[in-house]
Amino acid sequence: MTARVKAISGNLPSVRIAGWAGAANNTNVASVLQTGPTVALTSYGEVVTVSAIIATGNRSGVDMAWGATPVYGHFGFDLTGSNGGVVRIDDIEIEDITSAFLRDLMDWVDVRDFGARGDGVTDDAPAFDAADTFARDNSLSVLVSRGTYFLNTNVTFTTKVRFEGTVVMPSQFRLSCTRDYNMDTYEAAFGDEEEGFRRGLQVLFYFTDHSVFDLSGRRILLNNPVNVAAISGLDTLVQRRVLSNGMLEAANSTGWNTQIATSVATYTPATNAMRLTNVVNVANIVVGSLVTGTGVGREIYVASKDVGAGTIELSRPLWGAAGTRTFTFTRFQYLLDYSGFAKLGRFEITDVEFQCNGRASAVMLPPAGIGFRFADCTFNKPKDRGITSIGEGCQGMFVDQCQFLSNEQPLRVQDRTSIAMNVNSNDPKIRDNRIVRFAHFAVLSGSGNMIIGNHFFQGDDESAGVRRAGIVFTSTNIKTLITGNYVDNCFIEWGNEHDPAPEFSSEFSFGGLTVTGNIFTCNDTATSFKYFIVTPYGPGHFINGFAMNDNVFRTVNTTIDRIEGVDTTHATLDYARFRNVIIEANAYNGINQITQSPVTIQHDQNTEADTWAVDTGGYLPFGSRARNLQSLTMENAIRTVANVIDYACPMLKRNRVCLGGM
Repeated sequence: MTARVKAISGNLPSVRIAGWAGAANNTNVASVLQTGPTVALTSYGEVVTVSAIIATGNRSGVDMAWGATPVYGHFGFDLTGSNGGVVRIDDIEIEDITSAFLRDLMDWVDVRDFGARGDGVTDDAPAFDAADTFARDNSLSVLVSRGTYFLNTNVTFTTKVRFEGTVVMPSQFRLSCTRDYNMDTYEAAFGDEEEGFRRGLQVLFYFTDHSVFDLSGRRILLNNPVNVAAISGLDTLVQRRVLSNGMLEAANSTGWNTQIATSVATYTPATNAMRLTNVVNVANIVVGSLVTGTGVGREIYVASKDVGAGTIELSRPLWGAAGTRTFTFTRFQYLLDYSGFAKLGRFEITDVEFQCNGRASAVMLPPAGIGFRFADCTFNKPKDRGITSIGEGCQGMFVDQCQFLSNEQPLRVQDRTSIAMNVNSNDPKIRDNRIVRFAHFAVLSGSGNMIIGNHFFQGDDESAGVRRAGIVFTSTNIKTLITGNYVDNCFIEWGNEHDPAPEFSSEFSFGGLTVTGNIFTCNDTATSFKYFIVTPYGPGHFINGFAMNDNVFRTVNTTIDRIEGVDTTHATLDYARFRNVIIEANAYNGINQITQSPVTIQHDQNTEADTWAVDTGGYLPFGSRARNLQSLTMENAIRTVANVIDYACPMLKRNRVCLGGM
């Protein structure tokens, strides 16, 4: 707005453009500046031009920045100073100079043109929304120019957006960039890669026109664990979401320090096998803590707690901890921690490297949910664990084409404590992974496991070195397939350490396991090493349904006595109840005693006897004995005590089958 003013006589006043900002309810918007710059009239007859630019945006050159709240205005001018002067006013003009700020050649609009102040104090969310609406309606993008913009509510950009300035907003609110949903955008928006990652991950759990948060191939340095549930503000989501394409790295900070608590508690398996009661100082125990103590199996975690009741819910039962005793609760820290969810299903992590640096563990799964998936990921140097399940969130989990690289590779096998993964529930698919020198590759408690095409090796540089289990099964009837794997310097252990009543009692005993087409190898081990161990934690168990066929067993720089055995530390097996144990068509190299079931044995009977005692010679597995004779073929004639041929018995001779009586 401009006006031409000339002093005629009398006192000389000052002149300025003025406006009245009207809101939609016809009240004055008193918070905005409503006067322009003041110009003093200093002589008579001189024509002075006064002007002011009124705009929504707080931009350079704007005299009266009104923002988006005013919807109309009344305009004029003020004469200030002493009374008694005479002035002449000509050529009052109001014109639209929007093009000076929003030039047609530009394909973007600036949030400042819609009232954003960028002072870090004023709530600029309405201006952001107005800029996005204008840009969407005119096929433009949005520029967040330099400044610090405070947003005090959720803000969604439905158009493309570029950040030169940064935003700050309370943690419960979300910035949704639906057309630029990637790590680069969120780092630019928040001015920090860790905060940008957390904010971008937050938005993934809500509809943003995307189901994938792309890390843009970036490395994100994290100083503290990412509590995903707290960031998202949700406790349940069962929709496909994907985190992809980047690296999460643990920085050198105290945020990764392990928390340890010791407490006395009571375990009564007959009442509730998944609960500890009368837990002393239960408030000090963190959900997700590893539980250790006498009679506690491997990979038992705190699934939840009730401080008022003094109880803790466990991820799995305890095999020998009945009564009141002391337990230790160790809480590892994870780069991504999903334990705060009640239920999370169909979440996927693809092409992500977890660079733990020996400071942090990688991922803790939610307590419940189906279909969590890891694909083409690298778990590099986890301090304690790669993937941890504290409940049923591992149901139907996929782990495909990942690498697990231990932080303990230089250590002796017996000194390692880290574990690549554990699974509590059923139907995991663990395929085509490479696992290097952990204490254990996988501790699996459920059934329906498909373990295919993995290479896991756990040796060291010791002569006649100790070896530990690569895969540990902790329940009896597991309905599991192990095929096409390279099992290197470790063994498969099959026990029932997650059974609250480990003795056999009207249940399925060990069965349902097929081991086929694998390569087993070891080097520099003691002769007592075995590739397959059954470990009953209570008496009365037996094997009913086990097949091990078409595998290759080989040793290097050593020989071993046999490939299989029973660990009788806690109990032995009931050999009288063995059924359907098939071990055949395997190749043995460097094994002193091969294993077969059924076994084919040549027996020479040179003396007369009604009963022939056939020695199986150690061929049968697990120290068992033959229950029955499947078939018998005579190579020569059977004779009576009088040395007369008994033609009632068939025989093989000169490539012909001779049948008695023919």
